[in-house]
Amino acid sequence: MFGGGGGMNPRKMEQMMDQMGIDLTEIDAEEVIIRTAEVEYVFDDADVQRMDAQGQQTYQVVGEPDERPRGESGGGADEADAGDESGGGEADVADQDVEIVSQRAGVSESAAREALAETGDLAAAVRRLEDE
Repeated sequence: MFGGGGGMNPRKMEQMMDQMGIDLTEIDAEEVIIRTAEVEYVFDDADVQRMDAQGQQTYQVVGEPDERPRGESGGGADEADAGDESGGGEADVADQDVEIVSQRAGVSESAAREALAETGDLAAAVRRLEDE
């Protein structure tokens, strides 16, 4: 975290952090996803720490990410296609998204899948279904 501490005693480092009001917490994360406009960075089994200092939280993610392009069916298509029997253009809709829209809008999964295929957006699909 602090560049190896330069030979500093870990106990002394902890005392200094306490004096400065810095709290460090390990987070047992299974997966971390960072989304940009073009790419998703997916960290499986990453080391995650949260540092609370002066009222701000800072997260540190350590690991090797897999990069997946955004806006394409690649990267999660295997999961989305598994068990998806609807076929057609709706095969690109992820089952997780269908479940979320179905629960939020209180409609069947087939109606949620259709709305997602038309809108391509979770929030827009929920709004469309709630307006019906």
